[in-house]
Amino acid sequence: MRVAVVGHVEWVQFARVPHVPAAGEILHASETWEAAGGGGAVAAVALARLAGAADFLTAMGDDEYGRRAEEGLTGEGVKVHVAWRPEPQRRGFTFIDDDHERTITVTGRRLVPHAADALPWTALGDADAVYFTGGDAGALRAARAARVLVATPRARSVLADAGVALDALVLSGSDPGEAHREGEIDPAPRLVVTTLGAKGGRYVSAEGRTGSWAAAPLPGPPVDAYGAGDSFAAALTYALGRGLDVDAALGEAARAGAAALASRGPY
Repeated sequence: MRVAVVGHVEWVQFARVPHVPAAGEILHASETWEAAGGGGAVAAVALARLAGAADFLTAMGDDEYGRRAEEGLTGEGVKVHVAWRPEPQRRGFTFIDDDHERTITVTGRRLVPHAADALPWTALGDADAVYFTGGDAGALRAARAARVLVATPRARSVLADAGVALDALVLSGSDPGEAHREGEIDPAPRLVVTTLGAKGGRYVSAEGRTGSWAAAPLPGPPVDAYGAGDSFAAALTYALGRGLDVDAALGEAARAGAAALASRGPY
């Protein structure tokens, strides 16, 4: 299979703490680390592991953190194609608490690729599946050349304006920033998938078919939730690209999300 991601990257610092600090509180982290993160980066690594290779078309700030992100993702087996921007790389800070939940603060502008960037857009026409987390309308139309196109509502302004049909839209039912209203995207996605954490999730098709799935058992003790949703979306993209039916694809995706929850950080 040929798979790809079109989207964004954040350079993320992580700190493991008992709980998210209250106002004025000082906590000592038991562990800290850094990695390339953000939905596009996490999905690109997950797809590279599933398919053996994945292309990632993105934009990064031309600074130390952008270069470290490119190097880190390349080291994870991703074929990284970067449009360098003359501005700081977007960064994030993530608390991981004793309940294994992640709380994220981001700084800087969300950098996304544009169709005018010198990136291998035509190669997306040969892809079996593409996951889209950010880009301009031209980038989304280029991604639509793939056989299967899945997206996150975090790219809602482009999704609403580009007039591109999505095979699936994947959102978190607990994240107000990913809420989706019927009619918001035209044409309507063929499938809208809403994850509900430990409760599994539900879906509805453009034809009105509805269904749900149960959360997959964790393969080990929970470690942290960072990247679980993006790993779910990446695995769903891969499974739909393989031609699996909706229920089987959601089962694959649920297992990938569970595996991410039982591992440290984005990978």
